[in-house]
Amino acid sequence: MTKPEHFWFLFEFLPADLTLVHLRLILVSGKTQDFTFSPNDSATDIAKHVFDHWPAGWEEEQVSSPSILRLIFQGRFLHGNVTLGALKLPPGRTTVMHLVARETLPEPNSHGQRNREKTTESNCCLLL
Repeated sequence: MTKPEHFWFLFEFLPADLTLVHLRLILVSGKTQDFTFSPNDSATDIAKHVFDHWPAGWEEEQVSSPSILRLIFQGRFLHGNVTLGALKLPPGRTTVMHLVARETLPEPNSHGQRNREKTTESNCCLLL
């Protein structure tokens, strides 16, 4: 986490809980579990941690490898190197993300490209 130069002293006195990011992960089945991470943790780090500490009650959803666990935040897949700090998640508060099993991710710009292609069509009508 980058500390602004003029506020560095505040971080020294904050309880650890206020500098960590709390995630509530939701499975497709609707089951949830809360986890706590550092702002420096990446999507890959989170997937590995969840895999290594698979919650009781999630046995039916157990996967064979952490490499297929994917996080979805605000409707978008997070690529492995994205950190929680880069997402500017508020420390000390709970953020909700979805956790799904998926072998591959869509290309980062594929969703935007598809939207641009759709906008070239005209779907207007003329009212007389």
